[in-house]
Amino acid sequence: MSFFLLLLLLVLSAVAGFAPTAATSKTISSIAKPNCDDHCGNVSIPFPFGLTQECALNTNFSITCNTSFHPPKPFLSRTVEVRDISVEGQLRVMKLVAKICYNKGENRSSLRISYTSSRFYVNQTANKFVAVGCDTFANVYAYGDDQSYKTGSNCVSICNTTHDVTTTNGTCSGFGCCETGIPNVARNVYHSLDSLNYYNYTAGDINNCSYAFVVQKEEFRFSPTMLTRDWDVEKVPMVLDWTISNQTCLTACQGNTTCVAVNGEGYRCACKEGYEGNPYLPPGCQDVDECENGQNNCSKNAICSNTEGGYECSCKKGYRGDGKSALGCTSSNHRRHIMLVLGKPTPSLLSILLGDQRNPQSLLDGVYFVGIITKLISCFGLYVKYKRKKSVQMKKKFFKDNGGLILQGRIDQGSTSSSTTRIFAAQELKKATNNYDHTRIIGQGGFGIVYRGNLLDGRIVAVKKAKMMDPTQVEQFINEVIVLSQINHRNIVKLFGCCLETEIPLLVYEFISNGTLSEHLHNKDKASALPWSTRLRIATETAEVLSYLHSAASPPIIHRDVKSVNILLDDDYTARVSDFGASRLVPQDQTQLTTMVQGTFGYLDPEYLQTNHLTEKSDVYSFGVVLVELLTSRRALSFDGPEKERHLSQYFLSLLKENKLFKILDDNIVCHGNIEELREVALLAKRCLNVKGDDRPTMKEVAVELGGLRRAKKHPWINNSDTSMESDSLLTEQPIPFGYGATFSITTTEYDSLKHHMEFPAAAGR
Repeated sequence: MSFFLLLLLLVLSAVAGFAPTAATSKTISSIAKPNCDDHCGNVSIPFPFGLTQECALNTNFSITCNTSFHPPKPFLSRTVEVRDISVEGQLRVMKLVAKICYNKGENRSSLRISYTSSRFYVNQTANKFVAVGCDTFANVYAYGDDQSYKTGSNCVSICNTTHDVTTTNGTCSGFGCCETGIPNVARNVYHSLDSLNYYNYTAGDINNCSYAFVVQKEEFRFSPTMLTRDWDVEKVPMVLDWTISNQTCLTACQGNTTCVAVNGEGYRCACKEGYEGNPYLPPGCQDVDECENGQNNCSKNAICSNTEGGYECSCKKGYRGDGKSALGCTSSNHRRHIMLVLGKPTPSLLSILLGDQRNPQSLLDGVYFVGIITKLISCFGLYVKYKRKKSVQMKKKFFKDNGGLILQGRIDQGSTSSSTTRIFAAQELKKATNNYDHTRIIGQGGFGIVYRGNLLDGRIVAVKKAKMMDPTQVEQFINEVIVLSQINHRNIVKLFGCCLETEIPLLVYEFISNGTLSEHLHNKDKASALPWSTRLRIATETAEVLSYLHSAASPPIIHRDVKSVNILLDDDYTARVSDFGASRLVPQDQTQLTTMVQGTFGYLDPEYLQTNHLTEKSDVYSFGVVLVELLTSRRALSFDGPEKERHLSQYFLSLLKENKLFKILDDNIVCHGNIEELREVALLAKRCLNVKGDDRPTMKEVAVELGGLRRAKKHPWINNSDTSMESDSLLTEQPIPFGYGATFSITTTEYDSLKHHMEFPAAAGR
């Protein structure tokens, strides 16, 4: 009873209200300083920006109006065209597009374009980095203000070998167009453009130019026509952020404003709610007349009255209510009808409710609102019940659409076990990841995000939350989940199960804490602490995993994305092969699969790239590149050094041919006692990197040979002279395959095993 009494008192006090207050509409001040122009052509120039130094806050905000254009155009530092400026802290500028063109037989040069500023940041959320072309490698990166750090990402865009540029409008997935995010909180942003130096797209109407640019997200949508000779672009819009850095909030922000610190570098002022204008110009922001401009939610039969910083709604004569809620203002006659339904309460009841029988009208009003509140509570309860029912229905729908019934049927039939293929509840994983808290992110990429989770049984897991799923290949997806969850190998990251109650399935993996092989090899300090004996053991363990997948698993599995990033290390530096996002199951009686190319440049089998025929030997080639990484501690692709060193496999084989192997080996692993052993592994890598797949060894042969080297290392009396002689004789042999190098992923019309998974960044544990 006390609850309803409290509600009645609150409602009655709200209904009583206050007398409407008349407010005089104020004139909004100019956006620029007095006696200063506030426009250049069609672009508004609000303070703190100005068209002269006297009209700007300081020289950092000075704008030049170039009147040689019709209409005139504003520029920053006389070079960067400004499209528009907002006092909310953003400005849009036009930036040059990086562009290189080439003809068959010509040397292809690289190009770098930068945006460097001590005043403005490139907005991370409003922009994206795009590469367009049929033979394009581009990257975007940012240096810290003191040049002490560098961060960024890359894009690869290709067309297939038939010169077919048919793609889907708006799709930037690697065919003709690639897009990625840009570094966060970046003042010094660079993007470079280069060619893969492999394709010659000069036939027909194919554009022989490549483009790279940072662009405002809404301002670019890919079209296949961009790959023809008719398309050309010089500048694109980019969004920058600005702040006030040389003043405090007290001096920068004027009346009726709020002040917010931005990036720890400066401040930004904003008008309080109910006010508008330029927060940087005195006297500050002015009151908005919401009643006059229609920016109010007063209901029908209500009167709007403007107040300082807001407004009030009151019901017209003959109506009751708050004038704003869903009920708004209702007729007094309508109230009487409700009273008839509720029944007329006795004075004793009213006395219990309100303790006052001297004002019958107020008592009747109270009972009226009790009825309204009761109905609202009932409606809210029904709404909550409906939402819960809807949520359950959606989970059931997702479970069915994602193949949950198929998986559950396999478990019930005994074809798989619930202990090896667990179906997780969405709520359990939500709790395990603290509602997918961003602090739990341990890896992210183009296909989705990976979170660290803590299950109720104490296990630490990696939860992969992908961005896409092929609805036409659900049964194949379930089959592969079952197969991968049943793989029992100590050097493979364990798949615990999946959650199918979400729109995109979630996969739950074992968590590996010591990062990736790539992280350890490509960090100077970590590489120096990784001795050759450990590297040889990692290579042997990885080879044994691939041999198991190719020869012992049923059906056989082609990993299709073997690389150092996908080889994790536990605390004992034991190799754990991961990320089967591109893997394919090999049907019985088949030795190769025809599929669109998917993998990672630098590790990608050139025969597979040219023929689209995926075989087990494709994994062998990729493993050969990993062997070279273990020997050299170099990346599979690097555009920082000389052009001849750009592709690691190509450079490695050229030095091997010239009998200059030790020029490329990591100095940390070379010693007097292991020279012959390093030559043996280099020879093995060379055989794995043969252009023709038939000339490569099988992974079983590779594993046996590496295992033999390890045993010989433990027992040096074992004679390996035969292999050493073969090594010497092959030092002058050819061929030298072309190496590639940059991560890319291409959508395919066939099912790409768990293709919605992402690549982990090198620093992520899984």
